[in-house]
Amino acid sequence: MAGSARHMHGGKMGRIVKISNLKKTLRYLRKNGIRRAYYAMKERVQSEREEDYTYTVPQELCLRKQIEEGKKFSIRFSILVPAFETKEEYLRDMVDSVLSQTYGNFELIIADASATDQVENVIKEYSDKRIMYRRLKLNAGISANTNQALMYATGDYAALLDHDDILTPDALFEMAACIDSHEKKEIQLQMLYSDEDKCDENQSHYYEVNKKPDFNLDLILSNNYICHFMVMKRQLMQELTFRSVCDGAQDYDLVLRAVNVMLGKDRLRTSKVELPVAHVGKVLYHWRCHEKSTAENPASKQYAYDAGKRALEDFLRARGWKGTVSDLRHLGFYRIEYQPDLLSNRPDTAVVGGKLISKNKITGGIYTAEGKPLYQGLHKEFSGYMHRAVLRQEAELIDVRCMKVSHPAEAVLEELIGLPYLPHPGNGRFDWRDSLNSEVDYLDLSRRFCERIRQLGYRIVWDPDMTEKVN
Repeated sequence: MAGSARHMHGGKMGRIVKISNLKKTLRYLRKNGIRRAYYAMKERVQSEREEDYTYTVPQELCLRKQIEEGKKFSIRFSILVPAFETKEEYLRDMVDSVLSQTYGNFELIIADASATDQVENVIKEYSDKRIMYRRLKLNAGISANTNQALMYATGDYAALLDHDDILTPDALFEMAACIDSHEKKEIQLQMLYSDEDKCDENQSHYYEVNKKPDFNLDLILSNNYICHFMVMKRQLMQELTFRSVCDGAQDYDLVLRAVNVMLGKDRLRTSKVELPVAHVGKVLYHWRCHEKSTAENPASKQYAYDAGKRALEDFLRARGWKGTVSDLRHLGFYRIEYQPDLLSNRPDTAVVGGKLISKNKITGGIYTAEGKPLYQGLHKEFSGYMHRAVLRQEAELIDVRCMKVSHPAEAVLEELIGLPYLPHPGNGRFDWRDSLNSEVDYLDLSRRFCERIRQLGYRIVWDPDMTEKVN
């Protein structure tokens, strides 16, 4: 298969995807009503037409090169797999994908809670000493079972792999290379994650690639976008362990508690903390979709989304932030309603920006550091790629025409515009219409303002629920 391309398109897969989407639409209709369901269906059809994703297996030459380069690394991985009555072919695919890694310094720890001997019999077919099989006396749930595997881990980093999913052959090499490159800069990474996609039962079609951003604090507080493939410093994972109270969202809960540790205990810290977290921008994980999987039918595990909400609530309590967590329209997506507001709870944040709307479409509001607008042209009722257009998230650059600021940020803006800061009497936002003339280059002012804010060490947050109509 080396060097070949695998496409998501095709007759059979097309039918599967469409049926799946129809079911999702019906569930969405029942939950959110006709208007929102209409726009959700319209957006889904449009994105399906536009998506052109192909997963390409790395070339054989590239894989052989990784084998040689990997000999320079000393990093050892512990891959944790809780298993339960795993279908034989899925189990073999999972194990084979691990044994096919170009970076071979790992241990594969399988904690089997099955009532039958099915998993054990398959594992007995393998003679690789890197495989550690442990038969559990009882099925105590996903968290407890994973903790059993974690207990035996001895690697530098621990990685999570579901029993029916697949790693790409370069997964561990890419993680090791990322860790090594940071160590050369004297940065000890505590957590890493990669991009991922979905595949059908037979691994014949790959689709819905999830290209993730670099670590974004407020985005992870909206959705577990990290998900697969996640690797964490083994000592940190063993210190935290998995909590059964969050079964179904135990990985999200683990990530949030790890983030809390990395942020530190000082809730009143007034400067932004750069966390030792890295994103490997490459698909390293195939999330298999089948009838019983969450990937194929998210509603099949409603309890998992309730657990995610619980994990977020616990994170807020741990940070000392006051707020409530509510579900958004799509399953597994959340919003924190800070009380009385975000700026009052988050001394690390100085600016909250919103989106600009013109003729029912997003025209701006959030930009890359270079000034490229995100979500531009998207209908205001659409949720965007991976629903990120409706999620609160940390931003490099927001638009001064739709923002609320803290007192330190007020002083920065006053210096830039040479006028006193004026809040709008109705909503408390910056009153840009009365403060700025029409000839001002809004984007340039926004860039200079946000650069100063970041230099002072504050976070900038974009909130899509805050909107401003512009011409």
